[in-house]
Amino acid sequence: MLTQFYPEKSALVLIDYQVGTMQLVKTMPADLALWNATHLAQAAKILGMPIVLTSSQEDHIQGPISTSLQHVAPEAYEARIKRQGVVNAWADPAFKAAVETTGRKQLIMGGVTTDICLVFPSISAVKDGFEVQAVIDAGGSPFEISEEMSRIRMREGGVVLTATNTILAELVQNWATPAGMRISKFLVEAAPMHEVA
Repeated sequence: MLTQFYPEKSALVLIDYQVGTMQLVKTMPADLALWNATHLAQAAKILGMPIVLTSSQEDHIQGPISTSLQHVAPEAYEARIKRQGVVNAWADPAFKAAVETTGRKQLIMGGVTTDICLVFPSISAVKDGFEVQAVIDAGGSPFEISEEMSRIRMREGGVVLTATNTILAELVQNWATPAGMRISKFLVEAAPMHEVA
């Protein structure tokens, strides 16, 4: 059974939010997925949570991490784990070590593609004793069937599925706090309708 997630026990893990890979997101608008991931990073900074970023083959078609994430989380971007092709990020020793080094056992995980970037590391982290909430509206898949199968596989693997607003509310717990007032603004902003950059 999933326990309450708290900022002081949680880390945010964002996987492969690269401009090329975003072109594979078809089950929801890619710019909305990125917008949600960016808000997760903003909230993590407000709440004092560690952020771990990783990318895969930035010098190939996947390209660089989105400039919006670079801007919101510059320290995490500079410390990002640059994988050289390992599909399951958790199988990359440097990435796994970066997550373990945070000292947090509750992971809020987003991956730009649900069916590749998110499904494997989220299940692997659960197997290694972490509690994982996968933020489903911070990514997508090329096809509805691959999205559906990945969600089923994650649930069966012990991953809890959530959405951006839900996990933000769970972390804040009280909108009247200074952090709550800052983060609540995310929930009323209109999602921008622009191209991913």
